[in-house]
Amino acid sequence: MKNLQNKKILLVICGGIAAYKSLELIRIFKKNNCQIKTILTKGAMEFITPLSVSSLSNDKVYTDLFDAKNEAEMDHISLSRWADVVLFAPATANKIAQLSNGLAEDLATTVALASDKDIFVAPAMNVRMWENSITRSNLNKLINNNYILIGPSIGEMACGEYGSGKLLEPIEISLKIDDYFKNLETNKKLKALVTAGPTREYIDTIRYITNRSSGKQGYAIADNLNKNGFKTTLITGPTNLETPQGVNIVKVNSAEEMYQKTLENLPVDVAIFAAAVSDFRAKKKMPEKIKKEKFENIEIEKTKDILDYTSKNNNLRPKLVIGFAAETNNLERNSIKKLNEKNCDWIIANDVSNKKIGFDSDYNEIKIFDRNQKAPKHISYNTKEMIAKEIVKKISDELKSNG
Repeated sequence: MKNLQNKKILLVICGGIAAYKSLELIRIFKKNNCQIKTILTKGAMEFITPLSVSSLSNDKVYTDLFDAKNEAEMDHISLSRWADVVLFAPATANKIAQLSNGLAEDLATTVALASDKDIFVAPAMNVRMWENSITRSNLNKLINNNYILIGPSIGEMACGEYGSGKLLEPIEISLKIDDYFKNLETNKKLKALVTAGPTREYIDTIRYITNRSSGKQGYAIADNLNKNGFKTTLITGPTNLETPQGVNIVKVNSAEEMYQKTLENLPVDVAIFAAAVSDFRAKKKMPEKIKKEKFENIEIEKTKDILDYTSKNNNLRPKLVIGFAAETNNLERNSIKKLNEKNCDWIIANDVSNKKIGFDSDYNEIKIFDRNQKAPKHISYNTKEMIAKEIVKKISDELKSNG
């Protein structure tokens, strides 16, 4: 597991019978030259001792949110900044409930709230607790807030029952973390370009032609690409969204500006055209506001087709070109037509006549039409953040398989 070398892992051990397996997990991480810091919850100390954890990690064990001996340091801040990743293993049903509801009741949950790193959760609990609808709801909240689940497995439990909820074996957990770092290193060599938001084609100094778009889906894709190691550029029309951390952002207004900035930022490995680029512009922009009585016979012309140009330009064409299609009817037929006409690799389509998804909504439901697959991939109704995760995973897998 060479990808673990010199990585900083903050291991949070929660109070369940599976806590004893965390000792083997520490041993594996140390064997692979990881730096390990540990937090023991109050419940975990009922199963294993700070001395045993400290002996294996060769470091201090953190237990209390307020430590009189360390009052000058704020451990929940320093630990969250130190770590490359945070790993809750085992994560009990109680701790998952606390995390999903944003509670900060102890050092473990406070670190999670203060962290800007990826947080892994390895659940361990009785099968009935795992299957409980409340637990399922809490897990969905975690996933929607970018927590990464590892496991659980199916098997016989300490209580004698059999089913889902068993903690993955330490070697399996460590392999998952190793694979995470491997993907980050692989993707660091890759460049991504994303367009998002609307464009504005001014008729005069006040009025403009535009397409409706919040930019949320494009921003979520750019954010997830960056978090997965891609060197990401986001070319965006006017939105009210915050810039994703670590993403190179280029702000534009018109379709022509977006076209020019796209060319300036090519070549890349993958280009995702999620922007709602206006299809038309006024042939002549008036330097002053047009009075109502003179507002007639405005001549318009088509704007440049950025997706079409990028996809068909062999010198600059990315390995993977992805377009979006916002449809109100005949979604499949129109998407396949666009896929072929634009010569792109995928079309990601959604039905914007469904008021629950698209535009200003935080939710979406899409179909991915891939020229290399007979049937479209359907990603069911979910947050745009989760939709973005699925898209980025598919992008990573395809680029990896194509070398």
